[in-house]
Amino acid sequence: MTDRTGDYEPKGWHNRGYLPHFDAGEVFQSITFRLHDSMPQSLLETWKQELARESAEFEDKLRWRIEAYLDQGYGACYLSDDRIANMMQSALLHFEGERYRLSAWVVMPNHVHLLAAPCEAQSLSDIMHSIKSYTAQEANRMLVRKGRFWFEDYFDRYIRNARHFENAISYIENNPVSASLCHTPSEWRFSSAWYRAQVPQTSRASVRN
Repeated sequence: MTDRTGDYEPKGWHNRGYLPHFDAGEVFQSITFRLHDSMPQSLLETWKQELARESAEFEDKLRWRIEAYLDQGYGACYLSDDRIANMMQSALLHFEGERYRLSAWVVMPNHVHLLAAPCEAQSLSDIMHSIKSYTAQEANRMLVRKGRFWFEDYFDRYIRNARHFENAISYIENNPVSASLCHTPSEWRFSSAWYRAQVPQTSRASVRN
């Protein structure tokens, strides 16, 4: 994975494409990124136009619509391949504690959720670029395919307080249950819930703070 070094100052709000992102230093953020073919672009454009006219809470409502749609399993769902999901989970854990603090994650068939805080001198934008670039190359190699793997953008949301933090963990870890992929969060192998169920209590500090 690309090693990015040098001085970094949190940038605050900035725009990448049509979604705003918040680089908040070491503050936790809930992040969602998805496969390139996980939903039709025409549907996304329709929703954006509808919500821009109808709702003052445009970004939140768009995010909820997208995440509900993703749970239907649209597209090739490359992450449903255990080899790809395992590689994705390993990539997330590789720089945990070095580039970011990771408190929750789940690898779904066509998207990924995580709750993480960039470490000092690390930007969320660079972290996401590194994760997506590395995993796209590895997935394409394993699948013997070429072309775009991830949708170019991602959602991130600043965690306001402890209650929001706990709610974010619950949402992330229950996503496979909500999508009818398993009965309990700890059954889903590619998630922080499963990981904590396997790791002795004394070894869990690096997974959930």
